[in-house]
Amino acid sequence: MTGSQRAARVIAVANQKGGVGKTTTAVNLATALAACEQRCLLLDLDPQSNATTGLGLERPKAADSIYAGLIQGRDLAALTVKTKVPRLELIPATVDLAGAEVELGQEGEGREARLTQGLASQRSVYDYILIDCPPSLGFLTLNALVAADAVLVPLQAEYYALEGLSHLLRTVERVKRSFNADLEILGVVLTMIDRRTSLSEMVEADVRAHMGNLVFETSIPRNVRVSEAPSHGLPALLYDLSCQGSQAYLKLASELLRRESARVAA
Repeated sequence: MTGSQRAARVIAVANQKGGVGKTTTAVNLATALAACEQRCLLLDLDPQSNATTGLGLERPKAADSIYAGLIQGRDLAALTVKTKVPRLELIPATVDLAGAEVELGQEGEGREARLTQGLASQRSVYDYILIDCPPSLGFLTLNALVAADAVLVPLQAEYYALEGLSHLLRTVERVKRSFNADLEILGVVLTMIDRRTSLSEMVEADVRAHMGNLVFETSIPRNVRVSEAPSHGLPALLYDLSCQGSQAYLKLASELLRRESARVAA
């Protein structure tokens, strides 16, 4: 399966709640897919730029970031940089991206489709394009949802998990009705699972009962090595391949590829 054979599958990694492992999932899932010989592009759409620095790259100037693509219409291919991971490339973010929320809000018709237009020429280059969305449901996330084929939702195993998930699912339905009828929920991945606590198990059971097969079988454990990796500018899979977190992301990538193969075959 290569980019020359089909258009890239565009996946928005989204959750309006912060601290759920969204960027960690975007970075490490992209790395794991690349390790599975998929050509991947990770698009950092979060003004915090953690996906950019987590891959060992410095925050660029606004003119060399996704900000320029969204606001100035620059070709996204010119903004793409290589990473330390073979087959994984990145469009970096900068803090200036926070201003894009305001600027897009002042634009007229078509403001929600800026990213869709920018990615059109990139779909033939990659197998997967992952978008790391900001922890909000503003114009940046709206652009991601309009551009995406599917949404992957990282969900922390905590008490209010389902409440936040319901909010996001309602947003996805609104986007489907108004802008992107083909958008679908790829799945929910449970993150920061701590098997030592009954709370994690209770939340996991609750989420699986409510969401059924939409929840990935693979869950991501709370893992110190995964938490340490960004401070070294490395995905967990390069920092410590043998740790539980890295192995979980490899399993998640394999499960995602199996789901995608089944979808294409259906």
